[in-house]
Parts: sequence; C-alpha cells; structure tokens
Amino acid sequence: MEMEQAAQTAGVNKPRKTQRLNQSYWKKYGVFYIMMAPAIIVLIINNYIPMLGSAIAFKNITYQSPSFFENFMNGAWVGWKNFEFLFNTSDAWRITRNTILYNAVFIFLNLVIGVGIALLFNMMRSRRLAKFHQTVMFLPFFLSWVIVSYLVYAFLNPQLGIMNNYVLSWFGAEEVEWYSDPKWWPVILPILNVWKGIGYYAVLYLAAIIGIDKEYYEAATIDGASKSRQIWSITIPLIRPVIIVLTMLQIGKIFNADFGMFFNATRNAGALYDTTLVIDTYVYQGFLVTGDIGLSSAAGFYQAVVGFLLVFGSNLIVRRISKEDALF
Repeated sequence: MEMEQAAQTAGVNKPRKTQRLNQSYWKKYGVFYIMMAPAIIVLIINNYIPMLGSAIAFKNITYQSPSFFENFMNGAWVGWKNFEFLFNTSDAWRITRNTILYNAVFIFLNLVIGVGIALLFNMMRSRRLAKFHQTVMFLPFFLSWVIVSYLVYAFLNPQLGIMNNYVLSWFGAEEVEWYSDPKWWPVILPILNVWKGIGYYAVLYLAAIIGIDKEYYEAATIDGASKSRQIWSITIPLIRPVIIVLTMLQIGKIFNADFGMFFNATRNAGALYDTTLVIDTYVYQGFLVTGDIGLSSAAGFYQAVVGFLLVFGSNLIVRRISKEDALF
C-alpha cells in the first residue's frame, strides 16, 4: 500500500515538476525567442516559402495568362520529363563538370594560399605594415564583378589590351583571341577568383592564428623548434577547426558557381561555353534567353539537391574523423 501511494504521489508530482521547469525555462529564455522571432520570420519568407516554386521543375508552364500565378497553377504536371530532357543533352555533363572542377580548384587555392598569406602576415614584425598589406589585399573583395570584368577586358581586349600589345609582344609571342579561345579560361578564372577573394580568407585564417596562446610558441622556442616546425606542430593543428568549417561551407556551395564571375568576366561569350558554362549561367540562359522555365528550374533543383547532400555528406565524413570539428 505504501509503495502504491508513493507511486501515485510521484505520478502527480511529475507533471507539476515538468510544468515548473517549463515555466522556469520560458521565463529565463523566452526573451531570446522573442528577439529571434523577426529573423526567423524573414528566413521563412525569403528562404522557405519560395521553395514551393521548385514545383516548376515538374510542370510544363505555358504563358496563356498574363498572371504568372495562374500559369503556375494551370501548368500540367510532367513528372521527370524536364530532368530527362536536361540529362539527355550534353549540357548536363558540361555544366556539372565545369561547376565541380572550378569550385574544387577554388577551394584548394583559397585554403592553401589563404593559410599561407595569413602565416606571412602573422610573422611580419611591423604591425602597421601588416595592416596596410591586409587592407590592400582585402580591397578587391568589395569590388563587383561588373567592375572587375572591365579591368579584365582592359588586359584581354584583342586589339587594345595590355596582354596582346605589351606583354605578349615583349616576349615575341603571337596575339591571342582571349574571348574566342576557351582553353585559356580554366587558368584565368582561378586567378581572378584568388585575386578577388583571397584577402577575405587570409583575414579569417589570420584571426584564428592571432587567437592562439603565445605560450605555445614560447615553449616551442625554448625546446629549439624552428619556425617551420612551430607552424606544422602548433599553428596548423590549432586552426584546424576553422579550416574545416570554412572548407565545409565551400564544399556545400560546390554546385553554386559565382554567377557574377562566370557571366561578367567572360562577357558571356558563346565561344567560351565549353569551359565557362556552369549551372548558374545555364539557368540564366535557359530562363531569360530561351524562355524554357521548366528546364532551367530542373537545373536549379538539381543544383540545390546535390549541394544539400554534399553538406551532409562532408559533415558526416568529418564527424567520423573528428566529432569535435563537425558542424552538426
């Protein structure tokens, strides 16, 4: 009897205790949820509600009405036909190959050169000179690709460009039709990407390096470790979490090419499409040029799904190697 009464009392007290804990939790953290609510609402409106438009990839949209909403609602469901048409063409392989290979090169260069420049900045004795160099390297990051495209055109213009009229002529080389010959752009585009964005990555890595406790280096110096040994044994291991996070974020965007660079820097030249056409520019061409909204939506949906899977796949690999360094 006593055990039954105790069990009943515990059963009654448990909901009351849970209720008190919930009230205490909301009293303590409720204000933070209220502060977070506007951002969540904006995120839902801007990022999640538009995802309903992914249904266009599975529809045949006809422009029978001036209202896009009516065209969307009245469009016939065609299932996977838009995807079948996309993957039956050579474009699917070309845009996938270009997008992945370019982004893979960008990720590698941003990591290696970014960490290398951050290490050089950290070893500079003059702090003022280091800040000056950081500012100079960071400036291109704020330039739009429209401005950069005109700078590139000043170099690569076939008739008046610096490369043909000064650099190549100085070495006695033949002039190059830069905007007609696609073989040069797998080299030009990575150079542009590094020039424009490396200052951003260098500053991020430098911030992580500066946060390392100086006592590690002092102890290593007392033990006779050289600068290179300190870099490989102290600096790189301690900034590894930052390296992993930035690399994973870039891997998640490996199917998202920089539209501004691939469209503006190449001046959207059709002769270069074999090495410069990526998913983003293909979606633009399919939607605004040919008017095939179903095909362009299928390409965009394909891009989003693969990018989503890459984020989870790369995070799963990191979790198996080092659980502390995973994003989630």
